[in-house]
Amino acid sequence: MSTATLPALTKKDFQTDQEIRWCPGCGDYAILSAVQSVFPELGIPREKFVVISGIGCSSRFPYYMNTFGFHTIHGRAPAVATGLKVSRPDLEVWVVTGDGDSLSIGGNHTIHMLRRNVGLKVLMFNNRIYGLTKGQYSPTSEMGKKTKSSPFGASDRPFNPIALAIGAEATFVARSVDVFQPHLKATLKTAAAHQGSAYIEILQNCNIFNDGAWDTITERDARSEHIVQLEHGKPLIFGKNRDKGIRLNGLKLEVVQLGNGIGEKDLLVHDEHNSDPVYPFLLAHMEQNDGFPTPIGVFRSIEVPRYEDLINSQLREVQAKRGPGNLENLLRAGDTWEVRA
Repeated sequence: MSTATLPALTKKDFQTDQEIRWCPGCGDYAILSAVQSVFPELGIPREKFVVISGIGCSSRFPYYMNTFGFHTIHGRAPAVATGLKVSRPDLEVWVVTGDGDSLSIGGNHTIHMLRRNVGLKVLMFNNRIYGLTKGQYSPTSEMGKKTKSSPFGASDRPFNPIALAIGAEATFVARSVDVFQPHLKATLKTAAAHQGSAYIEILQNCNIFNDGAWDTITERDARSEHIVQLEHGKPLIFGKNRDKGIRLNGLKLEVVQLGNGIGEKDLLVHDEHNSDPVYPFLLAHMEQNDGFPTPIGVFRSIEVPRYEDLINSQLREVQAKRGPGNLENLLRAGDTWEVRA
């Protein structure tokens, strides 16, 4: 038996010689750096990684990752990745997409991949704009957003990506921010360890077409008042002085000031393993209400059978009963016609 160990990988091993063609200052650089830093720490051979993308600025990702990869077509990355994962469940398949690519033309592929619990890791870059096509409003742009395609303000109600993922019964749902590097790397590692579909929304800045989209949570002086970090088993506390919290009042969440008889024991304790989707769904809608912070971290992490395992188990059972299939016989089965000249 061989006792050889795998050579240690570094961030450099996952970098390519391709010129990175994102605008200077784009948040995509920070996400790329985080992914290239985390992959070597996962203990997986480099040839086992595959990065699959759709269309958009984020979807250039496979060119900059020294792994196997596939730059697919608009919105179809989850479908292509599902096919690969089912046929090669031993591979570590990551999907890189954006708010336009995955929530507009690719919306159906996204929700069906999540409901099936395919063992993919999905990085959804959310900059609230179509960046590659130069600044049209996207499915996550806020109501009233003035853009090149909505000069008088967008009339659409935006998608809430986290709520969408939870509604599709995703088994792992998380959120991080491009410039929060330690938090982003920790979230990526946690997602990598999950066995089913792992969906990570990454709030990302487009400094050319939607600069400052997330200023209220990224500015150093503001972030403590506008962010609550979700940590399993810990109460939901936030604020510069950690003097505010979230508690459950009936079926509604409310912000409370700590003190005057209200303590940590009165607050909601985060449970990411809660199998009931109602709880993370409430968290997902928190920032849409005035006075509530934006949650970051893992909203939900539960274990259910993976789609690829169920499919391959079914195939083995059928083959055990009927024997291996024969393509020639299959093509000639059923109604066939012979065409003569």
